Amino acid sequence: MFQIALPRCLQFVLPAMLLVSCSARLYAQEPPPEDPVALVRAASWNELHSSNSGHPFRFRLRKQDETGSTTKDIIETKDGDIARLIAVNDKPLTPERAQAERDRLDNLLAHPELQAHRHKKEQEDSARENEMVRLLPDAFIYTYNGIVNTPNGPAWRLDFVPNEKFLPPDREAQVYHGMAGQLWIDCTQKRLSRLDAHLISDVNFGWGVIGRLYKGGTILVIQKDVGENHWEALHLKLNLTGKILMVHNVTFQTTEDSSDHRPVSNALTYKDAIHILESE
Repeated sequence: MFQIALPRCLQFVLPAMLLVSCSARLYAQEPPPEDPVALVRAASWNELHSSNSGHPFRFRLRKQDETGSTTKDIIETKDGDIARLIAVNDKPLTPERAQAERDRLDNLLAHPELQAHRHKKEQEDSARENEMVRLLPDAFIYTYNGIVNTPNGPAWRLDFVPNEKFLPPDREAQVYHGMAGQLWIDCTQKRLSRLDAHLISDVNFGWGVIGRLYKGGTILVIQKDVGENHWEALHLKLNLTGKILMVHNVTFQTTEDSSDHRPVSNALTYKDAIHILESE
């Protein structure tokens, strides 16, 4: 699922994509869409209604921020994701840290209510992300800007600027009023493959009382078919600065990269996933 995500305190949500020249034959095969908004609406619908091949996946997620990096092995299950920390700053865990991670997973096994709470939070976050994707067709004015070739195949490239007539339904959606950039849509599957946006003005939440994101921040999300028509966010990069409650200055400089995606059984429970991770 294509994700557009700020940190949870300002909840809103892909490796760098190699660009190569498109041939005249490619342009002949993929004419420009007559209505960019209709194209975005179709892609948004596909994101929200995709079954993602009908089964969960296992993958690795590396997160880099101001404090360093962490790498996790993650298994998706019907009971929610299970993650095991496997590296800090690209180095294996110390024996003490590895034991602490085993103890954490054992505690999850012994207390199913903890995983139920985590799963509920995941579903709430996913619902917010889905709402942001649903609003994409109406939040911006789109202009067709040619075709680019990507590792996933040709994609339509659209420029976008804020739609002044768009009325944000909640605080999260207010960020759209200050965003401009490019949106890429896969020509074959009509899936959102890249969002490259920047803030062209300060964005206030709750008239600036709750929070504010400053002009100049950037958001990059890249998504790809990792196999069997299953799309995953491969790269997320946030570079944002702002203020919370008119007092606290905040900086979000985060990069997330996922890799090694492979399907797992849709019958897996969260306990099964823990046993798999602990056994390895």
